[in-house]
Amino acid sequence: VNGMEIYSMKIDSKVTSRFAHNVITSRAVNRGNVSKEVFFDVELPKTAFITNFSMTIDGVTYPGTIKEKEAAKKQYEKAVSRGQTAGLVKASGRKTEKFTVSVNIKAASKVTFELTYEELLKRQFGKYEMFIKVKPKQLVKDFEIEVDIFEPQGITELEAEGTFITNELQNTIKKTFSGKKGHISFKPTLNQQRRCPSCSESVLDGDFTVRYDVKRTTPDNLQIVNGYFVHFFAPTNLPKLSKNIIFVLDTSGSMNGREIEQTKEALLKILDDIKEDDFFNFILFDSEISTWKETLIKATPENLDEARKFVRQISAQGLTNLHGGLMRGIDILNAAHEENLVPKRSASIIIMLTDGQPNVGVSNTQEIEKSVKKAIDGRYTLYNLGFGSGVDYGFLERMALENKGLARRIYPDSDAALQLQGFYDEVSNPMLIDVELNYPENEISDLTTNSFKHFYDGSEIVVAGRFVDSNQNHLSVDVRGEGAQDALSYTTQQGAEQTAQAFQEQQYIFGEYIERLWAYLTIEQLLEKRITATGEEKENLTAQALALSLMYKFVTPLTSMVVTKPEEDENEEGIADKPTEVLNMYLQNLLSKPGMWVIYAKLLLIVKLISIKLSFIIKSYGQASPLYHTYAPPPTWYTSVDGDPHFIISVPQKKDAICFNINENPGKILNLINDPVTGITVNGELIGDKRANSDAKIQNSYFGKLGIANKHLDVKLTVTPERITIENGDEKTGFTWLDSVTLQQAGLTLIINRKKNLVLSMGSGASFVVVLHQVWKKHPLHQDFLGLYTLKSDKLSEQTHGLLGQFFRPIDFTILEIHPGSDPKKPDATMIVKNNELTVTRGWQKDYRRDPTHGVDIPCWFVHDNGAGLIDGVHTDYIVSSLF
Repeated sequence: VNGMEIYSMKIDSKVTSRFAHNVITSRAVNRGNVSKEVFFDVELPKTAFITNFSMTIDGVTYPGTIKEKEAAKKQYEKAVSRGQTAGLVKASGRKTEKFTVSVNIKAASKVTFELTYEELLKRQFGKYEMFIKVKPKQLVKDFEIEVDIFEPQGITELEAEGTFITNELQNTIKKTFSGKKGHISFKPTLNQQRRCPSCSESVLDGDFTVRYDVKRTTPDNLQIVNGYFVHFFAPTNLPKLSKNIIFVLDTSGSMNGREIEQTKEALLKILDDIKEDDFFNFILFDSEISTWKETLIKATPENLDEARKFVRQISAQGLTNLHGGLMRGIDILNAAHEENLVPKRSASIIIMLTDGQPNVGVSNTQEIEKSVKKAIDGRYTLYNLGFGSGVDYGFLERMALENKGLARRIYPDSDAALQLQGFYDEVSNPMLIDVELNYPENEISDLTTNSFKHFYDGSEIVVAGRFVDSNQNHLSVDVRGEGAQDALSYTTQQGAEQTAQAFQEQQYIFGEYIERLWAYLTIEQLLEKRITATGEEKENLTAQALALSLMYKFVTPLTSMVVTKPEEDENEEGIADKPTEVLNMYLQNLLSKPGMWVIYAKLLLIVKLISIKLSFIIKSYGQASPLYHTYAPPPTWYTSVDGDPHFIISVPQKKDAICFNINENPGKILNLINDPVTGITVNGELIGDKRANSDAKIQNSYFGKLGIANKHLDVKLTVTPERITIENGDEKTGFTWLDSVTLQQAGLTLIINRKKNLVLSMGSGASFVVVLHQVWKKHPLHQDFLGLYTLKSDKLSEQTHGLLGQFFRPIDFTILEIHPGSDPKKPDATMIVKNNELTVTRGWQKDYRRDPTHGVDIPCWFVHDNGAGLIDGVHTDYIVSSLF
């Protein structure tokens, strides 16, 4: 492309005992007569760790070196200070992360990129799955995927498929397996890669997936090599345990529409799969808690029919009492066990689905975690499903892990019902509960997790460890578990010579694979334990995971890979970081939604005119707040970058700011400030343009009416661009913007500055300034609107909330992993804020306070998708039915 030709791309995977070692090699040549920039970008599974990267230019190799994040910080900051995007790895999809690096190549020069990553393949639904993203973006003369598998137990089945595979390409997938070895190759010719006979576009764009399983003559398999062991446990032909399953479902207003319909669709399919020996119930939570039945109910055909009727009539409204819903579910499970309503040998599971954050009842997430953990007390498994980007995923993940479960993100796409059903399928067939694999304590020094609440059909338990004596060549393991009919209990043994015998055909094995498998699994589990740990325990877990990441050269969330480039290259180095679970919703909502509003800091709230859209600025807390007038008269319309942020939150201790948009329709009323202590509320009603703007994807929207109330004083102030109305009890007084008025009465002062603004002071000392923005009366599109300033917001209580009020308290954030975004001038990054990890984009917002004509650019981190993860709950939680 553009003179750069990728003439070779090879993906070479070697799998030994489920552990995959993958090398991607790409070779390119500059066919042009001037220097060109060449990009190497590949998508990797999120579960993988990068272990090596290098590029070779005209015979000179530039390696990547893996360092502690802190040690890589200077290079990182240097690149950022030059305005370059230093990050190389970012989350790019549900299952993938993208690694990108670029380098300038002289005319006629060649470059070779080589990236290595490793992962432990997990068994699901009876098969191991390896996923390879294929997207060369151009026709490649020599393109090849080669997969070699070596399994000491023997391979029973092997399959490969690609989402892009046409009938013609099907024959190019070569597959063989015999005994312990399997081989897959995919090598399409140039013509076979073409989208059509005369096309230069490549058909290779999608997922290439390899699945296989191994022979199981015994329930488990032990392998010992060079002082390390791995133990695979996956018994077959066990009778299925009955399960007791409680579905705890969010039916608050934000679930209304497609989300609740997809949830119902999934539940109806799940009801078709529930077995007659199972027990189940539904708990619904919004502002209130409701249950289908008071106890767990057996899944008889009659009860299942009744459940289907119940599911079909579920609707969504109200707030989110998540704590109340979970506690009711736990209470029902407790009662069922205490009263022997369910079999003693059965698996009890809670599946909780929510799309928002708790905002009624107990809403403090730490309190919820604590009380849920105490109530479950290790007896049941909790699975938390987070629907969309409005959830506090960190909270859901911590709570699930503390209760022997896991959290899963459900993406709000057309297949959301299938995602929900797919998760249920994973946990729908428990075979054993309370599984323990016990090893001689005096022989093993570092053991991965060895006790498991449930073993599900089609999965596999993997335990690895290191021997105290590296020369030890035998191991004895006691296996315990509770099955449907009786206890499982046996002892298994293995000697190193048996492993050696099984490994006689060793050409597929890469060096020290069991040791690296043990390190991979140990790091993965240490990082998971860090999620719920605090204080000294978290520090110790971090230190252990970091030491192993550096020793085995894994790019994990604790390490970075510094990529050095040729000295003459402008962007001399970059940092490759491992993203953690981030909000990847920008894939669905993309980066370019134009928005409506802005917040900047704390004590001063200003509405200003940008593209005739609504914006807010709140000045930083703890400072005196002079009043700025930022009205820019027509016909000069200020237009910054399309999708310019409109809420800007200043964070003084960081000398930085966060911004976000909210897109809503005219006529909607939004709660801006709500203080239950002082009784003050501020709501705003949106208006649009006189007619729809056919050129705009999202129509302009701004405030046409504000309602400020103080219920303790029984005062309501309604402001429109035409009139100001005060209601004090039964008395009503009206003014127009042509009036100049000073009005004082018990606990309230109102000053109207003719055709400019009004100042309202309340009993508590809180003051509001409403600014009139008038446009040219004959303007074909736009109409007059209002702006709002909040002065002395420190006079409002700590309980103040609302779209603006929640930011009257200090907020902190951390920025990690800055990397290239869709706009070269606007890098993306991972932001940690309110225990969430969000994908954010660097942008800027014009501040017209000091220079009303041109404005001043204020840089800020833009949070996508209506402030999801930054604002409490989701933006639709702030829609109210009336102005007062």
